[in-house]
Amino acid sequence: MNAEVAVLTTVLDRWKEAVDAHDPERVAENFTEDAIFQGLHPYTVGPKGVAEYYDSQPIGMTATYTIQETRRLSDNLVLGYLHVDFDFTDRPTVSVQLSLLVEGEKIRHYQVSRL
Repeated sequence: MNAEVAVLTTVLDRWKEAVDAHDPERVAENFTEDAIFQGLHPYTVGPKGVAEYYDSQPIGMTATYTIQETRRLSDNLVLGYLHVDFDFTDRPTVSVQLSLLVEGEKIRHYQVSRL
């Protein structure tokens, strides 16, 4: 595992654990205070909006991610491009592409798109 994958995995494993537990406040703890967050709804800035977004998701939703590409943009900034499957108990899986910037050990930018 290269250093960039290790950085992303550390953050994303915490994010996934909180998403799977339906713990929106813990999900939000993985984001910087000024993080730009774009899920499948209008964007928001900061952890409060992240928590509100994940609080609106159904209980039982889980996330499975695969890191596809990484780039180190500076000593403390890693870009990741991922495939994520969000699974539900009562409806089909939603598959998305996720690009994110991790600064230190927090997400600074998160943008999802469906392809």
